[in-house]
Amino acid sequence: MTSAPILDIRDIHKDYGTYQALKGVSLSVRQGEFIALVGPSGCGKTTLLKQIAGFEDATSGTISIDGRDMAGVPAAQRPTSMVFQKLALFPHMTVAENIGFPLKLRKVAPGEIASRVNEMLTLMELKPIYLDRFPRALSGGEQQRVALARSMISSPKLLLLDEPLSALDVKLKKVLQSELKRLHRSLGVTFVHVTHDLEEAMMLADRICVMRAGRILQLGEPSDIYYRPADAFVAGFIGETNLFPVEVTGRKVGSVHYSSTAFEDATGTLPADAAAENASGAALMNVRPELIRRIGPKDTADCAVNAKVTEVFTKGGTVQYRAHTPQGMDLAIEIQGTSQLPMQVGENVRLGWSKKDIWILPAGEA
Repeated sequence: MTSAPILDIRDIHKDYGTYQALKGVSLSVRQGEFIALVGPSGCGKTTLLKQIAGFEDATSGTISIDGRDMAGVPAAQRPTSMVFQKLALFPHMTVAENIGFPLKLRKVAPGEIASRVNEMLTLMELKPIYLDRFPRALSGGEQQRVALARSMISSPKLLLLDEPLSALDVKLKKVLQSELKRLHRSLGVTFVHVTHDLEEAMMLADRICVMRAGRILQLGEPSDIYYRPADAFVAGFIGETNLFPVEVTGRKVGSVHYSSTAFEDATGTLPADAAAENASGAALMNVRPELIRRIGPKDTADCAVNAKVTEVFTKGGTVQYRAHTPQGMDLAIEIQGTSQLPMQVGENVRLGWSKKDIWILPAGEA
């Protein structure tokens, strides 16, 4: 028996005059889950977060938290807490006062506030000497931890994060991403996280919700979103990919048949679960760059194509290549980084990939 969701969003619409920011969004989030909302700017992800927090009222639809309808419940009375992109720490308050502020608003006894502040300090791995300092005396990462401590001190059922790491440098962001993962695991609190950083979403989330133009295009585990995208937009938005035009020529029980002029395997058969149910007729074959390899004259591959290397990008741990095929396609290939580049610009190469790495998706948008 599946337990009731901690967050249940049903058919939420949000209009600003004639502009529709949310167009019938429905989403259920399980207790203790880490959900990431991703999508291009203006897709509605922050608007949805504001609806959950109670900062804005929906035009229509319902939001329930822990089985309770939130209609008419003000933000201060919801079992949620929010960490903003700009943190919103009070500059005139010390670290201790900032962290304890939510409990002070609830008129909790000073002794209990002090005790809870110390608990939060330990949880966030902040030093006790910081308690009497003001936010301006802290580093960006330390301020981030203070903001998280303040958001967690009231034991919310839902922690809402609106791109809280976006302004940090790469190295510090990696540290705090690990901290977020540790906190989520140790606290068991449900996280709903808005981010533009797709790598961050893949690293942290149990499930990713891809939004576009006020709608949810796909909701699933990171590996499903990455390797089995719902449509071409999701495929291209969640990392770089290769989309070969194919024709789905038929389906039988347990199999799907395709043909293509974009590579040498003109016809082929795949297991039925290697293609989206709505993929028929004109379709696309999705193959991620790391799944394409260089093959030698005597090597075999399920699918293969000749190409000419047009560009090389070294990315430290990986090397990415661009190659152009006689059929007119530009491909991306990514391999493990080495001290010597195995392919050079201008070199003619043969590339191949396995049928087990193929995903067929509809040519149009979902």
